[in-house]
Amino acid sequence: MNPVNTPTASQKPSTGLNPAQTEAVWAPVGPLLVLAGAGTGKTRVVIARIAHLVWRGTRPPRILAVTFTNKAAKEMLARAGKLLKTKNDEQPEISTIHSLCVRILRRHAARVGLPGRFAIIDRGEQESAARKVLKELKVPEATLRPGDLLDRISRWKSAAVRPDAAFDAIPVDAGDSWELAAAGYRRYQQTLRTAGAVDFDDLLLVVDDLFAEHEEVRQAEAARFDHLLVDEYQDTSGIQERIVAALARDHRSLCVVGDDDQSIYAWRGAEISHILEFPRRWPGATVVRLEENYRSTPEIIHAANTLIARNSRRHGKTLISKAPSGPPPAIVQAQDEIDESRRVVSDLESRLKEGSVAPAEAVILFRTGEQTRVFEQELRRRGIPYELIGSRSFFDRREVKDVMALLRVLVDPDDDLALSRIANVPPRGLSGTTVQAARNAGTTAGHSLWKELLAARDAHRLSTAATAGVMALERVIALRDGADARGAGETLRTLLELIGYRGFLQKEYEDDPAEQEARWDCVEQMVNALADHEKTGKNLPAAKRPDFAGMVRGFLDDLVLDVTEAERFRSDKPKGNVLRLMTLHAAKGLEFDCVWMVGMEEGLLPHHRSLNDGLQAIDEERRLCYVGVTRAKKRLALSLCLTRMKWGKSKPCRPSRFLYELTGQAEKFTDEPAGEPPTGARPAASGSAAQEARKGARGPARRGRAKHT
Repeated sequence: MNPVNTPTASQKPSTGLNPAQTEAVWAPVGPLLVLAGAGTGKTRVVIARIAHLVWRGTRPPRILAVTFTNKAAKEMLARAGKLLKTKNDEQPEISTIHSLCVRILRRHAARVGLPGRFAIIDRGEQESAARKVLKELKVPEATLRPGDLLDRISRWKSAAVRPDAAFDAIPVDAGDSWELAAAGYRRYQQTLRTAGAVDFDDLLLVVDDLFAEHEEVRQAEAARFDHLLVDEYQDTSGIQERIVAALARDHRSLCVVGDDDQSIYAWRGAEISHILEFPRRWPGATVVRLEENYRSTPEIIHAANTLIARNSRRHGKTLISKAPSGPPPAIVQAQDEIDESRRVVSDLESRLKEGSVAPAEAVILFRTGEQTRVFEQELRRRGIPYELIGSRSFFDRREVKDVMALLRVLVDPDDDLALSRIANVPPRGLSGTTVQAARNAGTTAGHSLWKELLAARDAHRLSTAATAGVMALERVIALRDGADARGAGETLRTLLELIGYRGFLQKEYEDDPAEQEARWDCVEQMVNALADHEKTGKNLPAAKRPDFAGMVRGFLDDLVLDVTEAERFRSDKPKGNVLRLMTLHAAKGLEFDCVWMVGMEEGLLPHHRSLNDGLQAIDEERRLCYVGVTRAKKRLALSLCLTRMKWGKSKPCRPSRFLYELTGQAEKFTDEPAGEPPTGARPAASGSAAQEARKGARGPARRGRAKHT
């Protein structure tokens, strides 16, 4: 090996690590499974392992680390840079697996029949394509909705099932809609290929095809690295695991880090078997357990251990708290959901007033998003600021999608999906009928929508208004000339001014000045984000610096990946020192001083869908509960209702089996509709009659506009 910027002996990466962490960092090169329990410092171990490999003589660019969110990748890269203190061109490659696959496909697109300028479509464009497919197949939405078709296609892709094999992969006893979905899958893929586009799942599926059909490409991509590290390995899907294995097969220096007890994404295609069977799949693997928890009190960790021990399919490990002692988890029993919200928020308000917790260090966790309404009403009534995490995404906004489409058309006018969106935005005489007719004619003739519009104009087949619209689009596209000199950010500003986009928004929302400003603020964020991306590109060596088109494509690739990960403008950090409300799934990877887990009832947690799906489904719900419990650092409270409104009627509830398991009293769980919480339960706040609670809980309702977004 050729040492580059090798740390001195005094900088050995094991400094400050506990014995188990040190064992993981210094494990011999080869297959390595690090079982990192909640709060045991797994990210620190991954960074230290990278530093150790460099210390041993590996050049940083020969190390690849894969994470599953862009946020985690950026954090890991920043921490690795500080530890290694190397130059920009001597950094390890750390990214999400989807970002990695984008780079691989950009290098080898032609091998799999994709144009080099292929677009990555977002969810909105996916739904448009799915709606078009269902219309062509004459399938009514009452039988199969576009969103349901996309969800089934995504599951097939995550399991590496291609369109031709989808019929054979239909679940047993599935309805006719699954056969329609299989037919739709094939037509959907044809639609994407015709447009020269891929969706988020295709990034992995097509790379898997590339490696399977072109062994020399797989070998070349694998040979770029000597070591591969994978974080959150318990969350890998079938297709992700195949790509990881393909890249590590030759050198076998594969370190995977994860916690089978926090595998909660089976509904998204994650397969817990990957981490459970790693030692068998990679013979000779070293297994290291990280069990020292630095996050939570001994009381919280004891409850978490007692709960998760009920799962049979898991690697045996027991967390040991290294934090000071604290109060035992509290159980709050309420009459109904209104009483529950009043009790929980009252307890929260008391703690905020006495200063025992900061708003940003408190969270209310739900199993489903529908549970938030009564808590939002109670928080508003008491004047407690909060943020609902996981609500409407920045990228769901109309203006953000418009800007992304404008940029795509600017670098590639033949991008039919993008041009269809902005051809008449702002209005320029190109009606939806005109655009659709031109698109159909272009498809028949074998060329793009843009080429068809130009041909129709030159042949005088367009109306005067439509002809003017095509000429206006020509002026937009002409802005790419000289864009390298102007810069990407300035070119986008010029484009928005040229088409009068701010005036368009003002006219669209003329009766709501606040909405005008809010939407224009989103546009400005896009301009700023492009300018920031441009600065990053200018820091690269001249030989690697992209031109304008490459800069914009890289920016759009990053944005689409961020859209799917809900990362960049939809942060888990609150906008100010405010309380957070979020689902248990959204809370994974976070930690808070005080955690309120609400709705601890059979049918909510575990969710009613899991009750009839067998032991594995209940095990995943238990892992989800475990994730919620281990988010708490100092204080944990769990609430349940005796009754809950369902379809306008009050129905009895029974306590979640997990409440009994958390307290070590699982044998007391019964199937009774309602009952007392486990022995030792105590309310977190004083209560009053549910009728009084209902009076005070009627806060202001959410207000929204009917305009299309």
